[in-house]
Amino acid sequence: MTTDKHSLAPTALLIDHFEPLTLTHMQQIIDLSGQTKKLHVLITTHPKPNPNFNITLADKARWLQMACADLPFIHIHTSTSVLAADSCDKVDDKNGIDDIVADFLSMTADTVADTDNACEQDLTQMAVYVIAETLIDTDTDVKHDAQHGSVIPQVDTQDQVTIQDQVTIKVTPAGLTVHHLPNKTKAGHQPSHQEIHANPAHHWHAIHPKARGSYTKTVAIVGGESSGKTTLLHKLVNHYGASHALEMGRLFVQTDLGGSEVGMQYDDYPRIATDHEQAIREAVNQADAPVTFVDTDFVTTQAFCEEYEGRTHPFLTACIETFRLDHTIMLDNNTPWVADGMRSLGSNDARNRFKRRLNDIFARHGIEPHCIDDKTYHQRYLAAVRFVDKVVFGR
Repeated sequence: MTTDKHSLAPTALLIDHFEPLTLTHMQQIIDLSGQTKKLHVLITTHPKPNPNFNITLADKARWLQMACADLPFIHIHTSTSVLAADSCDKVDDKNGIDDIVADFLSMTADTVADTDNACEQDLTQMAVYVIAETLIDTDTDVKHDAQHGSVIPQVDTQDQVTIQDQVTIKVTPAGLTVHHLPNKTKAGHQPSHQEIHANPAHHWHAIHPKARGSYTKTVAIVGGESSGKTTLLHKLVNHYGASHALEMGRLFVQTDLGGSEVGMQYDDYPRIATDHEQAIREAVNQADAPVTFVDTDFVTTQAFCEEYEGRTHPFLTACIETFRLDHTIMLDNNTPWVADGMRSLGSNDARNRFKRRLNDIFARHGIEPHCIDDKTYHQRYLAAVRFVDKVVFGR
């Protein structure tokens, strides 16, 4: 379809739950934005959220706002309405399209009240679009569109007509026509929005980069000194092609203490934790894979604080509670201790004491680490892969 600035429709509204935001979603948004002067994108609540991820409306608004930050003609909105599978044929449904559109018009009324009448007229002439799969439920009768390879719900209405890549499914009482956008396919298999929602890890590359941080699972590698944490992390990072956050304590000693812990004091631990949180956040936001690895965690930082300073730090306690990681792998202290100039807990008594301290802090905060006690580094690596494959990829 070719358009020019004189033939563009004034305003369009695209409705979907965008959970997750996919590359196909953005392709549809860009395509629609080229056919209208102003495109409003309305994000709704998902009728059946994936229980493995805690996705909020604000999360979804953030993804789209970041993706469209340089496209001023695209405007992002949120609605607590649920766009359910039966919205297309239940006009009186409280969660139907009619009510969602009405809520949007009411929501934008204050915005247009202070502008000219032309803007208000744009809203009354607005074309409404709904992503096709948004309205599909496993209990809904479906048919296959051979032309587009998309599945669309069967709607018993005389008003249904096919318009290029759209399917008009109903007309709202306000006189606004609602169009159904099918999931466009490319060469080969293009996963549906439903398939991506059900298994984000399997369809990772179909998720828009701005949304991937909400779908990667963090896995911390913890343990006592010389337990092989950092080496295992780098093995796993290369195995999965994943992002990672390094241990900040060791880096802090190098950059702020001249390479020796002799100058370490109680007030340094919050600085280490702050740097670590920032590193974790950056790794998650730039996630390359469904799993992101973290070298040590805030529990470990607290354990070292208690070990060397003799007291708990409330800032670290807050970090443990606030910045929860999804999974924790704890390595046993049954590998040879290697002195590197920065380690001091080499005796069996010291190593066992630190292990007990870690377990006590984990229990204090209700964290259950997955323990790996294999005595060789390669067996630990294989055990860690089995664990990650199970909890992250469902293999």
